[in-house]
Amino acid sequence: MDDRTAYIEFIEHRYFGSVTAGDVDGVLDCFDDNADIVIRHGDLPERRFSPSPRHGQDKLLSFYQHLCANYNCWFGDFHHTIDIDEQLAASRFTVRLNPKANGLYAAFPEQQLLNCNFFEFADSRIKFMLIYYSNRTEGSADKPTGYPKP
Repeated sequence: MDDRTAYIEFIEHRYFGSVTAGDVDGVLDCFDDNADIVIRHGDLPERRFSPSPRHGQDKLLSFYQHLCANYNCWFGDFHHTIDIDEQLAASRFTVRLNPKANGLYAAFPEQQLLNCNFFEFADSRIKFMLIYYSNRTEGSADKPTGYPKP
C-alpha cells in the first residue's frame, strides 16, 4: 500500500468491514499466513493467535468464528496514525457488540468497547496486530468481554 488512504481503506473496510459482515474468510484473508495477533484486555491474561498457530497460540479462525457467531459488530469513530514508509498503523475506535439472539450471550446487553489496534503490514496483509480493548461499561459477570478459553 502506498498512501494513507489505502491503509485506512484496508483497516476500516476490508478488515473491519469483513468482521461487521460476519465474513470470516474475508477477515482471515487480511492476514499473512504466519501473522501474530496479541489481545490485551485490562489485567486479564494476554491472548495470542495465529492463522498457523505455534506454541502458546490459539487458532485465529476460532476467535473470529466465535466473535461472528455471537455478536453483530459495529466499528466507528476511527482515528488513525499511519507510517507509510514502515508499513505501520495505529487505529483507535469504538466497538459496539450486540449479542445475537441465538448466540451464547443472547441474554446480555450491548457492550461498548474502546479499542486501539496496532498493525504491521507486509505485502498488503497484516503480519502483526496488537489489540488493546476496554469495556467502557465496566465488564463484570453480567457483561462478558473476554474470548473464552477452549
